[in-house]
Amino acid sequence: MRELAPGKINLCLYLGPAREKDGRHVLVSVMQSVTLADELTMEPAPGAPGDEVLCAGVDGPNLALDALREFRAATGWAGPPQRITIAKRVPVAAGMGGGSGDAAAALRLAARAAGLRDDALLRAIAERLGADVPAQVRPGRVLATGAGERVRAIGSVPALGVLVLASEHALSTADVYREADRLGLARAAGELAAREAELARAMAAGAPIAPVNDLEPAARSLQPAIDGALERVREAGADAAMVSGSGPTVVGLFHGEDGPQRARAAAPGLPGAVACEAVRA
Repeated sequence: MRELAPGKINLCLYLGPAREKDGRHVLVSVMQSVTLADELTMEPAPGAPGDEVLCAGVDGPNLALDALREFRAATGWAGPPQRITIAKRVPVAAGMGGGSGDAAAALRLAARAAGLRDDALLRAIAERLGADVPAQVRPGRVLATGAGERVRAIGSVPALGVLVLASEHALSTADVYREADRLGLARAAGELAAREAELARAMAAGAPIAPVNDLEPAARSLQPAIDGALERVREAGADAAMVSGSGPTVVGLFHGEDGPQRARAAAPGLPGAVACEAVRA
């Protein structure tokens, strides 16, 4: 069985304070899946001592393997050991949720193998895996609140071209959040609630979403090369340029029905850039 694991960008990300119960930051974010995607293949692994995940070029623990284990624990599925092979295309440690997307895709694969159709259960499992995983259980556009675990799907997604400029550097999400705390970037709870209400009204009316990323100053503080990347993306003709999530990847947004075409046309002039577009369904 095969499953695509789209990367995601945060069209906006408002940062709130850390929660006392688990230390995760509260946020309000519009997350958008894009067509730049990893590909996962899952097959039985007879004779293997347990599930395994193979991903060339990526060392260390893999969230997709954790997803399989959590799925078995939550559902009691006793299928034979599975081997997942990941063809990696989404940049690693880049603020595009590549690992989270792989975990979400692994949950979809496991659910297919088990004959299970229960997105609510998959999101409950995803919540235990990480803040970005619930939003990627079903690719598309979502409004994510809480620490990312409360997800509301947004049905109507306008055309959007995206230019992705990855960095040769990597940033740890935890380090970026710590830097955000040091810089005092978190909004007060009341202001965060106001931003959520504004976003809900804008999306209901089909209005554009302002490209805001409260984590961007923290990412730029830790990796100053981001400033030059933002300028290059703007010069390539993007309607807006911003850091994707916790960075250091920079994305350019090309709005309108011709947005995907304009992004593709701009990519050859920007070394290292990849053009993709919003997943609309």
